[in-house]
Amino acid sequence: MSLSVSNLSAGYDRKMVLKKMSFSDIESGQLVGLIGPNAAGKSTLFKAMTGLIKPKHGEIMLNGINVTTLNRRARSKLVAYMPQTFFCNAILTVFESVLLALKQTSGWRVKSDNLACVEAILRDLGLLHLASRGLSELSGGQSQMVAVARTLVRNPELVLLDEPTSALDLHHQLSILTAVRRAVTSQGIVAMVALHDLNLAAEYCDRLILINNGIILADGPPDHVLSLPDVDETYRVRTNLEHTKRGSLYVDAQLAVQ
Repeated sequence: MSLSVSNLSAGYDRKMVLKKMSFSDIESGQLVGLIGPNAAGKSTLFKAMTGLIKPKHGEIMLNGINVTTLNRRARSKLVAYMPQTFFCNAILTVFESVLLALKQTSGWRVKSDNLACVEAILRDLGLLHLASRGLSELSGGQSQMVAVARTLVRNPELVLLDEPTSALDLHHQLSILTAVRRAVTSQGIVAMVALHDLNLAAEYCDRLILINNGIILADGPPDHVLSLPDVDETYRVRTNLEHTKRGSLYVDAQLAVQ
């Protein structure tokens, strides 16, 4: 499986946000981090890939299929998208909401393996103790974790996660990205995750794509991208790329002198 984007332009009404964006194949089993400041175009790219907005030009190729030509239902079977904000049906329990997400891409008859699949994803994400809890009873961070579970349980070919750790404490940030990393590897799916935390991006992603103003500025391994002056210019900071005692990359950043 692979994903590539070629000459993609998309936006809202007359405002063009993405400007002839292209990137080479993302292979199955890879987790690619999409980084860049607020309003860089990260969410717009995900919305174009999932069909929420229609690209003006370009192709989005997933396993040889141009997904821009598919209808919403066909695309939803291939692509799972978790936006920054998500709808919460307070009537459902956590288990029921994840099961509902699973059944949206298959028949509505519930089978025993469906239940086992939901239980497994809740266990992987450390949510099993919340299975019978109503969604309205959850904290913001717990709700976000459940949204990740609803995305991963569908076992799609492409997963798009828009800031999945934004409302989580450090423990749950690591838990979520560890689970995503494990799912990407074990299921052989293609995954992209938009992140503001460059250190999380460096730790968990195989490849980083830096964008700003709807244009790709850098694309490559984390140690390459995060060492480029484009990072400082894009975020308007000064950074040093260092290594921790256990060998992990660490971005030391401070405000640039005006």
